[in-house]
Amino acid sequence: MDNYPLPARRLVADMTDAAARAPDRALSFQGAPGANSHIACADYAPDGLPLPCFSFEDALDAVREGRADRAMIPIENSLHGRVADMHFLLPESRLHIIDEYFLPIRYALMSVDEAPLVSALSHVQALGQCRKYLRARNIRPIVYADTAGAAALVAEVRESGAAAIAPALAAELYGLHIHDRNIEDSDDNMTRFVVLSREPAVPSRDAPVMTTFLFEVKNVPAALYKAMGGFATNGVNMTKLESYQRGASFAATEFYADIEGMPGDPAVDRALDELRFHSKWVRILGSYRQARSRSV
Repeated sequence: MDNYPLPARRLVADMTDAAARAPDRALSFQGAPGANSHIACADYAPDGLPLPCFSFEDALDAVREGRADRAMIPIENSLHGRVADMHFLLPESRLHIIDEYFLPIRYALMSVDEAPLVSALSHVQALGQCRKYLRARNIRPIVYADTAGAAALVAEVRESGAAAIAPALAAELYGLHIHDRNIEDSDDNMTRFVVLSREPAVPSRDAPVMTTFLFEVKNVPAALYKAMGGFATNGVNMTKLESYQRGASFAATEFYADIEGMPGDPAVDRALDELRFHSKWVRILGSYRQARSRSV
């Protein structure tokens, strides 16, 4: 808790105490109160108890250790791409994706007074999503652990000319002046969150379902092409495929994928069997309802 700026600590303490009294209602998130992940928790589960955690690892550990029932974790943003390290943290956590949630992202520029601004403190994702706005106004970006935490730090230091980029809720919580609203570089700025729990869920087949998995193909020519062939021949729609490197060898590439459907569907089972034949390993992270249609 001491990692948070002073103005955030009392709120964090109160929210932590509430979650400790009813962990079955708690949703852990990374960041200080007022962060987008906090807003996502409140929107997704209005009767839940958002539990702030300083790092993504802390938020995942809260679920693994039973201090929270679920975690709300951002995985990708429409402007800035995937959230760093998520491809490593999700499988290492041994938690299961049970749902997804999409949150429109709206940022405000806030500080302690109305003086002209020279710098803006925020999470690297937020700075990237507001890059054009900051450059046009010659405001220097400074990276911090999270958006609302940056707002709390600005409120604590009270340096004129130093601003934070965070949701407007953070200005309300920490008593800051808002200079401008909706400063993100695109009106369709959207973050996709995944909801994680200790146990997997079996989604209803009454609505479209997604499945997320990781895999590493064998190191032979055309292995990826052959591994992907099973999805095409079985008519399984793959909505996302991303490669990433683990370690520094540059020899083995791992892949993150989303498909429509779930294990138990004959076409999905056939496609996954073919994927396993051409892969060193396949790890299913979870099957869950579609929060938004992937159809064009």
